Amino acid sequence: MEFIKHDDPLAISFVHAVKTGNLDALRRLLDESPGLATGRAVDRQGNSRTALHVVTDWPGYFPNGPMIVKMLIDAGADPNAPIIGGWHSETPLHWAASSDDVNVAAALIDGGADIEVLGGSISGGTPLDNAVGYGCWNVARLLVQRGARVDVLWHAAALGMMSRVEELMASNPSPNPDEINAAFWQACHGGQRRLAEYLLSRGADINGTPDYTSSTPLDAAGGIDTRRDTMVTWLKSQGAKSSK
Repeated sequence: MEFIKHDDPLAISFVHAVKTGNLDALRRLLDESPGLATGRAVDRQGNSRTALHVVTDWPGYFPNGPMIVKMLIDAGADPNAPIIGGWHSETPLHWAASSDDVNVAAALIDGGADIEVLGGSISGGTPLDNAVGYGCWNVARLLVQRGARVDVLWHAAALGMMSRVEELMASNPSPNPDEINAAFWQACHGGQRRLAEYLLSRGADINGTPDYTSSTPLDAAGGIDTRRDTMVTWLKSQGAKSSK
């Protein structure tokens, strides 16, 4: 495995090619440096990431992202290689999940990414934990469609999966009130009114705040999801104006 510094000219050229979607430049770099696809870039703190992490880096949506993912995997990149040395061990799929870049996430899964891999920034969990936790509903639904397990109440509530919520509630007749409140908060986060009504009838606190946020359920319901947030940020960066 090849390690290069993040400020090495090769690393800089690669990042530029990815972020501009320059497929021709990327092909040249891969031809000239065959180890680039399987290598790691090391930052000043000694943490390292892979070429696929560059494609899925925040805020995502780089031009030709899905094509670049396939190109790198075809060149030997491991879609399940984690960050090394940081406070988490997220894979590229964790990162695509966190930005709701559904096309890149699909390309990673098609290329062999493990949808149940652990190490995420949400409690060390799976890409689905990241997707739901950060309000990335498109990737969350993609992961479920591709077979991701929905084994916790807050996942099912956020995604509006009423039958799964009822199954999980039936399997635990005396759930922890904090679990009910967290599921209610996530139902509000995901805009799932029927599930919010159901959980409220089962004892959820309408103003309950999970320990991982200071936002109330009403705050969560009124916020915008990650995809819309990044869209607004992008539009403003391009000079878009509001009528208000």
